[in-house]
Amino acid sequence: HPTERFDYLLANPPFGVEWKKVADSVQGEHQALGFAGRYGAGLPRINDGSFLFLQHMISKMKPVEQGGSRLAIVFNGSPLFTGAAGSGESEIRRWIIENDWLEAVVALPDQLFYNTGISTYFWIVTNRKAQARKGKVQLIDARQSFAKMRKSLGEKRKEISDDQLAEIVRLYGNFDQQASPEDEARVKIFPNETFGFLRITVERPLRLRWEVGAETADALAADKRLGRLAAEDVAALVECARGRVGAGFGSPAEAVAEVKRWMAAVGVSGKPVEAALVDALALRDPDAEVVVDARGRVEPDPDLRDNENVPLPADPVRYEPEVAERLATPTYRAAVEEYVEREVHPYVPDAWVDHTKTKVGYEIPLTRHFYVYKPPRPLEEINAEIKALEMEIQELLREVTE
Repeated sequence: HPTERFDYLLANPPFGVEWKKVADSVQGEHQALGFAGRYGAGLPRINDGSFLFLQHMISKMKPVEQGGSRLAIVFNGSPLFTGAAGSGESEIRRWIIENDWLEAVVALPDQLFYNTGISTYFWIVTNRKAQARKGKVQLIDARQSFAKMRKSLGEKRKEISDDQLAEIVRLYGNFDQQASPEDEARVKIFPNETFGFLRITVERPLRLRWEVGAETADALAADKRLGRLAAEDVAALVECARGRVGAGFGSPAEAVAEVKRWMAAVGVSGKPVEAALVDALALRDPDAEVVVDARGRVEPDPDLRDNENVPLPADPVRYEPEVAERLATPTYRAAVEEYVEREVHPYVPDAWVDHTKTKVGYEIPLTRHFYVYKPPRPLEEINAEIKALEMEIQELLREVTE
């Protein structure tokens, strides 16, 4: 029904089902039609088609000028956070949230379904938000709204009573009203941009010294880049290294000159061989000089590379397929630089951000927003309980032995 549109849509799709059997069709539509089809925002991983169902439902919503639509879909926890920044899942979440379609997410009790006991959530998505809801997402914690069943049905051991259902509906409907302290513990309202973040790549300079160390020969013998050489040539290069253990070089140029002498002595050539030999002489040293390339730019150390999540600036967001221009704006650059200055430079002052690798990600950490810290019990109380248990055990053993 490609031309049909509906006022309301409801779905409870299977959880975590792979879509390999329809992959050719789905991927073909994604690549050929883009946003003119159903999957323009992106594709989820092959082993979970949940977001395919949601995108299909969104494609069936009526345009706003025709009154719009509202839909609800039941998910497991995976669609809330699975997928790193820039992945298909994250891009789908970004598409929905930045278009201001996500109205609410409700956390349901576990053990509600016959064939699984996992926790479930339902998403409410609409393109006709009330004015008070625009630019915001409502999170509702209904995990404790259940009644135990007298008799289990498979994995289903809980159900939601009519009164509890009415209470959930009340929490959802009282969006723009003054909430009681009890309601505030179960309902959170956040601006759309709260769920977005910038995934930045933090680099640190490469610092090397060049030396023929005790491990250099073994590193050469195991280097796959020398695999194309004859075995006797590799053995000869290894012997060259063993004969120079302890030799140090003041610069990369001196190290290159040394390995070229080895290559000439053995009778081998080639840039891959030269690179393998030079790499075997390079030892990381935090006190060594910073390595720069031919243009004088500091080279990053891949082993010290790290990633950080930076909250999005507190500005309203609007969806755009490509975010490069947004990331280059002063507001976004300032958010990154302020974060690095505050959270990174106090510990590693020589670090910098490779802005070409920055990505925008979205996740909905619902359980984190409702987490309530419970301090551990006092040690005195725990010790008293242990002693009481020990006395009880001793008394039981005495009864057995008498």
